[in-house]
Amino acid sequence: MISSIISIGLCWSMLSCGPDFRDKERADFDVSLLTQSSQLQLSGEYEALIRLNIEYLKKAARMKYTAGKGLCYLNMADVNISAGNYEKARFFFNKAEKDLVNSGNMFHKATFYDDYSLYYSHLKINDKAIECNDKAFYYLKQAKKTTLTQKLLPRLYINKGIYYAWKGWPGTSLKCFIKANSLENSAYSNCMVAQYYLFIHKPDSAGIYIARSDEKMLSQKTTDVESLWVYYTMGYYYNEINNSEQAEKCLKKALEINIRTRRTYSSHIKEVYKALADLYKKKNDGGKAYFYLKKYMEEEGRFDTARFAAMNKATEDFISEVKQESDWHKNDLPLFIALSITVLTVSGVYVRKVIHVQRQKKNRLKKQTEDLKNHVRTKQREEVIELARSNDSAFLLKFKELYPDFVKALLDINPDLENSELSFCAMLKLHFSAKEIADFTFVQHRSVQQKKYRIRKRLNIPGETDIYEFFENLPQ
Repeated sequence: MISSIISIGLCWSMLSCGPDFRDKERADFDVSLLTQSSQLQLSGEYEALIRLNIEYLKKAARMKYTAGKGLCYLNMADVNISAGNYEKARFFFNKAEKDLVNSGNMFHKATFYDDYSLYYSHLKINDKAIECNDKAFYYLKQAKKTTLTQKLLPRLYINKGIYYAWKGWPGTSLKCFIKANSLENSAYSNCMVAQYYLFIHKPDSAGIYIARSDEKMLSQKTTDVESLWVYYTMGYYYNEINNSEQAEKCLKKALEINIRTRRTYSSHIKEVYKALADLYKKKNDGGKAYFYLKKYMEEEGRFDTARFAAMNKATEDFISEVKQESDWHKNDLPLFIALSITVLTVSGVYVRKVIHVQRQKKNRLKKQTEDLKNHVRTKQREEVIELARSNDSAFLLKFKELYPDFVKALLDINPDLENSELSFCAMLKLHFSAKEIADFTFVQHRSVQQKKYRIRKRLNIPGETDIYEFFENLPQ
């Protein structure tokens, strides 16, 4: 009886450790690791991503799954790309390459070359990005069809479309986006086609795919990260066609998603701020335009500094953890020492670069702010002048908004000034001649001259002082 049980147990053990079981275990490893890593990276939770990959690195060691270790290194390369740590990314790509390119799993090779294409794209080396993208396609065609391969294929087409767009091949780019959309037909893939048409300034064509993106978000499950990007694109589109109400609604929706998911370092949100600044500038709302322009610059700066600092710490934690893996310690120690030196070197170089970039951004922000203020103030002045010319009752109210300190200065001199007298002073401040004031207020030219005389007395303006110069010298 006991011997039978032992025999059954041994047989089960042999079966459970057979090729089929091992393949399924490794496939489950891939799906779980890649799915969770993607979610964490897109949400900006980089420290959690590092911890996850440390956990799976140990698991791969226990399973003696070399390619699994390579996927962990590849995830580290990805996250360093997004943070702009290209030297570290290259280090992890080199480590991942040994484990993945020699893997018999074609999906692993396709994934490696897809991520490597993104690396070159960030460096603006589009020819190399396209070369790696072609290799990814080559290996994916040979891979066994799974959920992962079906998900990767349309994204390869989207990436190819982006690379060719930057290379200046719009026809090829569009074909890639259309193909991706035919395979995926999601809110995101439709959004990318819309972005292409916005990129080449064809808002009418973009509108077709914007509508489809909106429809897909209602009928399909769309991740918050992709929803944020779709709403940004929709807001950008509506701003292009001068539908400010819908543009504001979509861009504010993108902000809500960002706040709800706490994506502090989302690479998308700064573009939302920039789009809102452009929207409010077009609406002549200088206050809000300046607010979002400032938010955009702050977010762009934080994207460069805080993410880099967090990634440095997280990467060093990752190195420290891997050092403890005795199976790899001997082989990898020289690489870890080299990486530690690289961390210190790159950090110093990057900090100097960040300081220089931040100084440039501050100067750019100052110039943009001044331009924005001047643009808005010019528009407001034109509106006030038009109200004066039409003898509109709202003239004095709008004038006070434009020159609040001017009216206050007048009332400090004589608190008993009436609104009609303040309006008259406002017209002089705007350099209207006596004839113009007479025409706009429907009075005789002589009456205007008499008003000037009374105002001189009411404000104690000396006879030898030019009245226009007096008003020009008052605070605004």
